[in-house]
Amino acid sequence: MKIHYISEDNSVLNHFLGQIRNINVQNDSMRFRRNIERIGEIMAYELSKTLAYKSVEIQTPLGIKKTTEISEDLVLCSILRAGLPLHNGFLNYFDHAENSFVSACRHHPNNDDAFEILVEYQALSNINNKTVLLLDPMLATGQSIVAVHEKLVQNATPNEIHIVVVIAAPEGIQYLEKNLPENCHLWVASLDEKLNEKNYIIPGLGDAGDLAYGSKL
Repeated sequence: MKIHYISEDNSVLNHFLGQIRNINVQNDSMRFRRNIERIGEIMAYELSKTLAYKSVEIQTPLGIKKTTEISEDLVLCSILRAGLPLHNGFLNYFDHAENSFVSACRHHPNNDDAFEILVEYQALSNINNKTVLLLDPMLATGQSIVAVHEKLVQNATPNEIHIVVVIAAPEGIQYLEKNLPENCHLWVASLDEKLNEKNYIIPGLGDAGDLAYGSKL
């Protein structure tokens, strides 16, 4: 798996990353969603540099212009619900892409810190021989992404899978490296220090889904 870290050089990306972490800013849910969306747009631009392109000729009002356009069939797949603002950011740039949605959540059967991943709701497009962009803001343990990946490839064979996360823990990255195939790319906006005893990212930002859409029961 090839890993791309895109916040190592100073850019406006770091400005937005700082805002989504800042407790004095992130309590504005509309601003939080918009910042995640803008981070998605920046990450989509960086990812676009690695895609395949074809030469085309465009008819303008005054002549013909030779240029290039993306030749890959793209499918955006976000993990609900936290992935929706990131999905919107990517869709702003890859507006020709197909769209898929999967729900994944931590289930604590014994009401303690131990959990399993439940993958339930699925609205999937055909991903055979296509390039899949799997979108989830937070990469903590990595179990949700691996579980969703297993669902995606159960009855389909994509050409390539790009996993896109805003904030990642080293433990999650290691888990993906052990459990995902070589044709996967991992795009990380910001690498954090570690997971705590409850498997939350430190320093992280809290629960991205709650910050975007309100607390849940």
